[in-house]
Amino acid sequence: MKRNLIYAITLVTLVSCNEKRNQENLTHKTEIMQKEETQKIETLLSEYKKSLLTSNAILAKSLYTKDGIFMPTDAPSAIGHENILKSYEFIFSQIQLDIEFYIEEIKIDGNLAFATTSSKGNVLIHALGKKMPEANRELFIFEKLDNEWKIARYMFNKTEPKK
Repeated sequence: MKRNLIYAITLVTLVSCNEKRNQENLTHKTEIMQKEETQKIETLLSEYKKSLLTSNAILAKSLYTKDGIFMPTDAPSAIGHENILKSYEFIFSQIQLDIEFYIEEIKIDGNLAFATTSSKGNVLIHALGKKMPEANRELFIFEKLDNEWKIARYMFNKTEPKK
């Protein structure tokens, strides 16, 4: 009887340790996957910054889902690739951005994610030929389609430029 009890306790201990080890491995794998997905989103945001700095409306459009929505400050929302392209083309015909982009947070949940960012720098207003300070805070919502992150929704609003 005593021997059976020792075997049972040993078996329970081994099973418990194995379950704990499996849970730790799963947690570690999840953390690695989250880091990889976060890096993919950071790369996407880097490409978005590039589109802004080069006034590349085609690149900007390519970073959105086909039904994406771009919601610029003081302008109508652009829904879908065609309207997103037109919106960026209009914006880039009016201004040239020279900004730095800061990622404040990225949160991922399955095939959806969001990021909050901020930007600051200068904007050249073509009609005036004048550079002015520019600062914004931004909210991105991403969707993962065919193993690739895209911007599903994006909006920003102006903040006071930091001096």
